[in-house]
Amino acid sequence: MNRSVRFLHFLSLIFLSALAVVSVLPSFRLVAGEDPHAEKRKAMVERDLKGRGIKDTKVLDVMGRIPRHLFVPGPQREKAYADHPLPIGEGQTISQPYVVALMSEALRLKPSDRVLEIGTGSGYQAAVLAEIVREVYSIEIIKSLAETAGKRLKEMGYRNVEVRFGDGYAGWEEKAPFDAIMITAAANHIPPALITQLKEGGRLILPLGSTAFHQTLTVVRKEKGELKVEQMDPVAFVPMTGGAEKGTGEKPRQKGK
Repeated sequence: MNRSVRFLHFLSLIFLSALAVVSVLPSFRLVAGEDPHAEKRKAMVERDLKGRGIKDTKVLDVMGRIPRHLFVPGPQREKAYADHPLPIGEGQTISQPYVVALMSEALRLKPSDRVLEIGTGSGYQAAVLAEIVREVYSIEIIKSLAETAGKRLKEMGYRNVEVRFGDGYAGWEEKAPFDAIMITAAANHIPPALITQLKEGGRLILPLGSTAFHQTLTVVRKEKGELKVEQMDPVAFVPMTGGAEKGTGEKPRQKGK
């Protein structure tokens, strides 16, 4: 092979490598410079996240890039970066940006983590998690939302998220154990299956309390088979349905504030 042919071969390898890198990135990144919502996202991060005490740089960076407006119905898109929940259909909502950031930060996620999310909803929280951790498994009990969110995430280029239609109360035994579990619906107890599927040293976060009124955002850590809990901020989530409406779970032992 002469020198010129070797050089052309080298250039072709570089080009193919570049294509391979681009192919695994969420597709929205490719048009980020054309996004008219970029300034709204920046303002959201500065005002509603940093301004309210969120410090995790990974969470801030991710939420400053993900196009939240693509996860809400068309009529709601102008409000997508306001700091309050928005309806997404089927009586469900997309959580306010601050709560998404707070829950993500509280789990102290690592790049190697495998995370289970209960309550896919629009898919926005799953996208935030997917940008931080290795694998995300998300369960949604409403079939239309599961199908829409799964399709949306695939179209946006997320290859490390798997969405399943089903009752999150039972968790996802085939994919367990998990480094972290996030429940994005209100429950008055922790589903026993999720405790079993959480790794030793793993973290679980959920809105715990009355499903009819307000709850307390609660972080649970599994240590030597026991649950230790830290209570955070008051929140208001839609109730967890399915098995959660019938079951009774373990009450974690309170620790800290």
